[in-house]
Amino acid sequence: MDWQKNDNFLEKNFSFGTFVQAIDFINKIAEAAEKLNHHPEIFLHNYNQVRIQITTHSKKGLTEKDYKLAELIDLI
Repeated sequence: MDWQKNDNFLEKNFSFGTFVQAIDFINKIAEAAEKLNHHPEIFLHNYNQVRIQITTHSKKGLTEKDYKLAELIDLI
């Protein structure tokens, strides 16, 4: 897993060729997050760049759910 651990969250940046590809990726993340009932912070910037941050707010840090969601996102 090539996610970076930053303070109390996992973070990863993704780059796409187009805006539409970036949005499609975000929509797929939304589906995975709903299945786990665990929702990441999603930032779209520079029209084709997506940064994901995952943490468990209720625990104020990382849990197994964060790593599971990161694995699912990597499969998209």
